[in-house]
Amino acid sequence: MPLPVRALGCAALLIALGTGACAPMKTHQGYVIDKELVDAIQPGIDNRDSVLQTLGRPTLTSQFAEGEWYYVSRDSSNLGFQTLKPADQTTLRIRFDAAGNVATVDRMGKEMIASIDPYGKTTPTLGHKRSFFSDLFGNIGTVGAPGTGGGGAPGGGQ
Repeated sequence: MPLPVRALGCAALLIALGTGACAPMKTHQGYVIDKELVDAIQPGIDNRDSVLQTLGRPTLTSQFAEGEWYYVSRDSSNLGFQTLKPADQTTLRIRFDAAGNVATVDRMGKEMIASIDPYGKTTPTLGHKRSFFSDLFGNIGTVGAPGTGGGGAPGGGQ
């Protein structure tokens, strides 16, 4: 009688582990948004220093428009070994005027996520295809040749 009890116990354990492995894993990345603190930022009243003290350092700043700060918060989930899928994303963009005062506060959601599908294993480029050996041995015979800019002779080839 002990053998069937062990077999049933092992089967129950395997079923419990199997169903537990299928539970979605939820993750949070980025800024933890506190709605009350975000609502406290007012255009025309706050400046860079007050935003920094209220919300902390931004997730990123704009590379092209110097007066923009971004606070990004993303919740994702996945099953097993699948890739993460965003469940929710909130991006808070704060724009500053030339004097450093808050001009606008914008909230953007999951609809702003860009999906980029890579093209195979390589990135297509313009020009001719070169092989490994062409890259490795391609310069043999061109060093110091006229018109290549190399100095084949002492004194720079002149």
